[in-house]
Amino acid sequence: MTVQSSIEDATGDRCVDILVTGDGAGWVECRRDPEDAHGWRRLHPPRMGFADAARARADACRSVGWLALD
Repeated sequence: MTVQSSIEDATGDRCVDILVTGDGAGWVECRRDPEDAHGWRRLHPPRMGFADAARARADACRSVGWLALD
């Protein structure tokens, strides 16, 4: 699984990664806390099962509130 693209919100504290595998694509929303050196943390398991990255991104835009506003 590789990250094809990563879309950050305006604050830089949240992102959606578009994931690609040999079998298709998916996405996952992540967050980071500036005071925590851990970096990005997934908010849920990746949502997979899309035919391609464009379909995964469209589903993320429908599902993630801040992404739909961008």
